Amino acid sequence: MEFVSLALTFVALWLSSTAANTILDNIFQLGLANVIEQFNTPTPQHNAAYDFIIVGGGAAGCTLANRLSENPNWSVVLLEAGGVENIAHRIPITAGFLQGTHSNWGYKSVPQKLACFGMNNNECALPRGKILGGTSSINYMIYNRGNRRDYDGWAAAGSKGWSYDEVLPYFLKSENAQLSGLEWSPYHNHSGPLNVEDVGYRTQFSHAFVLGAQQAGHPHTDYNGESQVGVSYVQATTQNGRRHSAYRAFIRPVRRLRRNLSIFTFAQVLRVLVDPQTKVAYGVEFLHQKKQYIFKAHKEVILSAGAFNSPQLLMLSGIGPADNLNAIGIPVIQELPVGKRMYDHMSHIGPVFLTNTTGQTTYPTSITLSDIKRFFLFGDRNTRLSSIGGVECLAFVKIPSSQRPPDWPDVELITVLGGMASDDGTGLKEGGNIRQDLYDQLYLPLQLARQEHFTVLIMDFHPRSVGRLWLHNRDPLRWPIIDPKYFSNEEDIEHLLEGIKAAIRIGETPAMKSIGARLYDKPVPGCENYLFGSDDYWRCSIRTLSYTLHHQVATCRMGSPTDKTTVVDPQLKVHGIRKLRVVDTSIIPFPPTAHTNAPAFMIGEKAADLIRGEWEANFWLQK
Repeated sequence: MEFVSLALTFVALWLSSTAANTILDNIFQLGLANVIEQFNTPTPQHNAAYDFIIVGGGAAGCTLANRLSENPNWSVVLLEAGGVENIAHRIPITAGFLQGTHSNWGYKSVPQKLACFGMNNNECALPRGKILGGTSSINYMIYNRGNRRDYDGWAAAGSKGWSYDEVLPYFLKSENAQLSGLEWSPYHNHSGPLNVEDVGYRTQFSHAFVLGAQQAGHPHTDYNGESQVGVSYVQATTQNGRRHSAYRAFIRPVRRLRRNLSIFTFAQVLRVLVDPQTKVAYGVEFLHQKKQYIFKAHKEVILSAGAFNSPQLLMLSGIGPADNLNAIGIPVIQELPVGKRMYDHMSHIGPVFLTNTTGQTTYPTSITLSDIKRFFLFGDRNTRLSSIGGVECLAFVKIPSSQRPPDWPDVELITVLGGMASDDGTGLKEGGNIRQDLYDQLYLPLQLARQEHFTVLIMDFHPRSVGRLWLHNRDPLRWPIIDPKYFSNEEDIEHLLEGIKAAIRIGETPAMKSIGARLYDKPVPGCENYLFGSDDYWRCSIRTLSYTLHHQVATCRMGSPTDKTTVVDPQLKVHGIRKLRVVDTSIIPFPPTAHTNAPAFMIGEKAADLIRGEWEANFWLQK
C-alpha cells in the first residue's frame, strides 16, 4: 500500500492543472495515512474527564501534549480537527502541493482593496494546517527563531518572563541541531526532539546567491545564533532529508508508550464550556465522526488551535468583543479584544532571475527514477526530493530608511530554486489562489521553454498594517471572517520595495553574473503602464503578487491584564477566565523577526513549564 501511495504521489508531480492536488488529496481521503502510520483513533466516551484538554495538534499543541504527559499521574487528551500525515507529507519538495489538499484549512481573506490583485477575487490565500502536526506538516520547514530584540520587546511591553534570555532555553530544549560548522555553538542544542539540519540538496543558485550576498556587503551568519543580520543557507526542520513535523518529533515517539495520553483525530471542537457565573472553563464540546461529544477538564482547557481557530473558539464560547458577540447572539461571558488585532508578514513573489545554468530549476520532469530510488530505498538526503519546497537561502537585510537598531533586520530575502512556473502551474498557483490569466501571461512562457530561473521572495518583518478577525454567525463550522488589511499602511510597500532593490543588487554581483543571472523583464499583468524596474512598477508588482507565509500573530495577544489590547497574561491565562489558556502563535504580541514555526515550539515548551510549575506547586501546598 505504501508503494501505491508513493506511485500516486509522483504521478501527481508529472501532471498539469489541478490534477496534482486532486491526486494528493485522494491519497489522504483514501486513508492511506492510517495504513502507513497505523494510527487508530479510539471512540470518544461522552462526558469523559481528563486533567488537561488540549485543542489543536500543531507545533505548540503537540509539544504541550508530549511535555504534560511526561507526568504519569496526569491524564492528557489532544483533539485535532484533521487527520494524520502520510508519505506525501514526508517529501520536502512537495510542500507547495500540500496547501491544495485537505491538510490545509483553506482559509482566504476577504477581498483586499490594496493587495493580492493577482489573486482570484483579490482574496489572499491563508494556509493553516488541518492535520496532526498542524502547519508544521504543510509548511516550507524553515527554522528561524527571530531576533533577541523581539523577545526583549515582549517583556518590556508587559509580558514578564518572555525576554530573549528567558525563552532561549526553550528553543534549545526542543532542538536537535545537525548543522555543519555549528557543532559547538552555544546557540544550538543537539539532544532535543525536533531535528534541525542543513538541506542536503543545493543548486548552483544557492552557492551563487550566498557568495553574491557577501560580495554585496551582507556577512555570512548563523541567523539563529549571535547575529541575525546577514546571509545563510537555510536551516530546516527535516530529519535525514525528510520533513520532521511536530507530529513526528513530539507525538509519534510517545503515542504508544504513554497510556495517560489520548489523541483524537478528526475531532473538531465547537466551543469551550465556561460556567457564566463562576467564569471557570470546565470542558469542551466537539464533533467526531458526525457525533457530538463533551469532554471535561479537571485542571485546564488549553487552546492551541492557531491564530485563526483559537480566537474563533474563544468567541464561540462567549469570550471576545461585545459588539461582535451581541450582533450574532452569543451571550458575552467575558469581554476581551479577541481577534481585534492581527499582524502578518506580507511578502512579494519576486524578483525572478533567469540564468544560463542547466538542470538546476526543479521542474516536475527533472525528478528522475534515480532520485526516487535514492530517496526512498537508500535514504539519500542529497536528492531534489529533499529540497524544502525549493527554498535554499535566507538573507536578513537592513534597509536605508530603517529606524531600528543595526542588529535588527527589516526584510528577509528567501531564494527558491525556480518559482511559480517550476511546478507547471499546479501546487504553487493553486495554493496561492493565483489567477489563471496572470499565470498564463507571466509564468507560462517560462514553463513552456523550461527556462532555468530562480525567484527571490521578499518578506517584510515589521509590518505597520493591522488587520482583524471576527465571526459572521454562531455556526462553529463556518470560517471566521479574516481581513488582514494588507498595505493599509503604505510604509509596508516601501519596505518591500527596498527589499527588492537589495535582491537586485545581489543579482548584479560577480558571483551571480557567473551563472548568467539577469532579471526576467516580462511585465506583471496590470503593471504594463509603468516603466519596468522603476519604483512605481515594483510598487504595482508588490500589490499584485502579494503572498503570505502563514505568519499571522496577535489575535489572542499576550500582555499585562491592564493593557486593554491583550487577551492573555504572561502565564497565557485568558483574562477573567479561570482554567483556560491559549498556547500558540496567536499570543505573540508583535510581528516577530522570524518565521512563526520555531516560536510555536518554544511557546509550547515554555507553557508546559508554566503549567507544570503551577499545578505541581498546588499539589505540594495541598499535601
